[in-house]
Amino acid sequence: VEVIDVADLNFDPCLHMAYRGDQPLEPDLRRVQQAIADAAHLTIAFPLWWGSTPAALKGLFDRTFLPGWAFSHGERFPEPGLRGRSGRVLITMDAPTWYDRVVNRGSGRSQVARATLKFCGVKPVRISQFGSVRTQTDAQREVMLAKAYSAGLLDGQKVVARHPVPKALLA
Repeated sequence: VEVIDVADLNFDPCLHMAYRGDQPLEPDLRRVQQAIADAAHLTIAFPLWWGSTPAALKGLFDRTFLPGWAFSHGERFPEPGLRGRSGRVLITMDAPTWYDRVVNRGSGRSQVARATLKFCGVKPVRISQFGSVRTQTDAQREVMLAKAYSAGLLDGQKVVARHPVPKALLA
């Protein structure tokens, strides 16, 4: 397991040339791409802000999930470049989860799970959403953490089932 905290990365989140020119990847972004390439499962956790991902996370997607790497322009349709990986999206928010579903139409879920991960071939992508976080008691937050932990264990079991460890390594 490798944990990457976007806030600790040193990179320019702006895609200055909109894929039309050369904007070299900073070393931290090359490291993120390598971690994704090596991964069997991706978990992305973020707070929902204004119905979307925080700007730094969006910048990370814009700069690392590049054409020719995360996907290719096919003859008729885009070709996913990150097949063979599963994903989990963990979203926290101050509003209740029903509010995001009804008012925002699940915009954060759709943006990350569907328009980014699934578009690039990551599937299945499961979603865990936790609402009203600011008003929860410590005990209620512990329940949320336990649910996220259980989801992570289940994801791990599914990854191991898809990619069993060779017996020689278990000895």
